[in-house]
This record gives sequence, structure tokens and C-alpha cells, in this order.
Amino acid sequence: MKKTFKAYRLKKIEEKISGQVETLTEVDLPEGEVLIKVHYSGINYKDAMANMSESPIVKNYPFTPGIDLAGEVVESIDDRFAVGDLVIVTSYELGVSHDGGFSEYQRVKAEWVVPLPEGLTLKQAMLLGTAGLTAALSVDQLESHHVDKASPILVTGATGGVGSISTAILHNLGYTVAAMTGKKDMHNWLTDLGASEIVDRQAFMEEKQRVLDREYYAGAVEVAGGEVLAKVLTKLKYNGTVSLSGLTAGVKVPATVYPFILRGIHLAGIDSVYCPIERRKRMWNQLATRYKLTEKQFNQITHQEISLEDLAEKLPEILSGQARGRYLVVMI
Repeated sequence: MKKTFKAYRLKKIEEKISGQVETLTEVDLPEGEVLIKVHYSGINYKDAMANMSESPIVKNYPFTPGIDLAGEVVESIDDRFAVGDLVIVTSYELGVSHDGGFSEYQRVKAEWVVPLPEGLTLKQAMLLGTAGLTAALSVDQLESHHVDKASPILVTGATGGVGSISTAILHNLGYTVAAMTGKKDMHNWLTDLGASEIVDRQAFMEEKQRVLDREYYAGAVEVAGGEVLAKVLTKLKYNGTVSLSGLTAGVKVPATVYPFILRGIHLAGIDSVYCPIERRKRMWNQLATRYKLTEKQFNQITHQEISLEDLAEKLPEILSGQARGRYLVVMI
């Protein structure tokens, strides 16, 4: 590896968090069995939260955020990986309590590393990233519960990373997708991605909350939680399934048991952080095969390609809801 390399580092000074690109050496890297030359990373909501003052994500500083990375192994003391292997690392403690992917080199635990599956490039892997893994896990739950293809699947937060990738995957699998968004200027973008129906978020939330509403959706990929989830549950058809992965609308869900005991619906929690490694590998293989996006869809979910130097400006855009699709952080 190079004697010096660049990384985006967070520092805490007088209770205020600031981030900037710094020059590091190998001794600055954390412990781990596998040293990776990072080619790409991506920006996730958790990364943007890590960049905040009073961050609920990061506890110790200085720190390198970034919960995703894809790159090439340059050193390994674990027999499962050799120099030159192309690999993916997402979630676990990466970018939370272990220095993360916003660095030209990173050292990680071998048990976190997934070989890049045949059929995906490193760039495509990071256009998917944790959001893509979450989307794959969400769709896998819908398929496991044999959700009916004859009725729409609702995708909330459809212009975000999980929502946009889920929309594309479901469309490619032959499902009818109802994409929810509050961004009126994104309707055509979602239709091009694969949505058959656009659900206006404000109109959806202004509808009267009922214990049980008209059965309409066969299932849902739900990233919001809170009142959004409560309303979605009431609109599911008999034996419907919700894959829940987020809490942007809150952690308290003002729901009743009626959709569960009168319609037999399922609420499947999606955890992409500590997802067991074998299931994680299976999902990445799905993303390289059955769940693979088309080249047009990969291009469409690419909001912007940026450098480490752009992170300080771009991270707040995630929290403000300005972004759509995925930011790709390029380090080659």
C-alpha cells in the first residue's frame, strides 16, 4: 500500500462535529485481518447522521465514517482471502465503532468480508451498498411469504436508496409497484425505474386512519415506520406482508392488532447490520443474478459520483431529503 492515503475524518471540538479530508498512514488504521484498497463507497442515512453534532451513531473521535466499501484485498492474515480478491464490506460495526469506508485504505475483520459475486462490478456493488442489501432482504421476505403478484406492492420512501432499488427489483421480478413519494418532480423518474403507480405521500397520510381500511396492497417495502407503517398495515390484503427496515417517520406505531388477527398479515423486520454472513452472501448473489438491476436502472439510481473532498457538502443533503437514489464515493 501507499505510505500515505486520504480519508474523510470526523473530529469533535467543543461538542461540535466537523469533517475534513486528512492524510493518514497505515498505523492510523484500526485492527483487523484484511487490508483493503477501497475503490468505492456510498452515502447512507446513517453516514449523514454520523456527520451531525450530537451524533447518535459515533461515540469516539477522531473517526472515519462510511458503512459501505468495495475494493481489492492488498493484505490478509485470514486464509479465506488473498491479495487481489475483490470484496464488499457493509454494516456490522463499519462506520459506527470501527473506522469506515470513506478512506482510500481500510482494515476490517475478516468475518465482515463478502467476496464480490460474479455478475457484479465493484462500482455496481457500491451503487447498491447497504441500501441494496436491505432492499434484497426486503424483497426476499415478500417472496418467502408468497406475496400475490396480482395486486400492487407499496414501496414507501421510493426515491431513497432502499426504496428506489426495491422498486427496480420488484418491477424486474414481475410485480406491480406502487411507489410512494412526497416529491412531485420525481414521478416520471419513478415510472422510468419501474413503478406502475405513484402514491402521493401527503394525500396518503391525510386519509382518515381506520382500524381496517380497504384491502389493496399485497405487500409493502416500508422504510418509514411511525404513522406511515400504521396506515400501511390497515391497507394490506389478506395474508399480506410488510418488510420493515426504517424509522424516518418515528419509532412509535399507533396501530391495532386487527390487521394481524383478522387478515393474517405478517410484519417482517429487516436487519442489514448484523445479518448473518451466509444469508448476506446469498443476498449479494441474488443481487448479481435474479435481483440484478439493468444497466439503465443502475444509471438511474446514480444520483452523483463524488470524491472524498465532496463529502462535507453532500452528507447534509441526505438528512434534508434532497437526494434521490445513491451517491457513489469514488476513490480510484
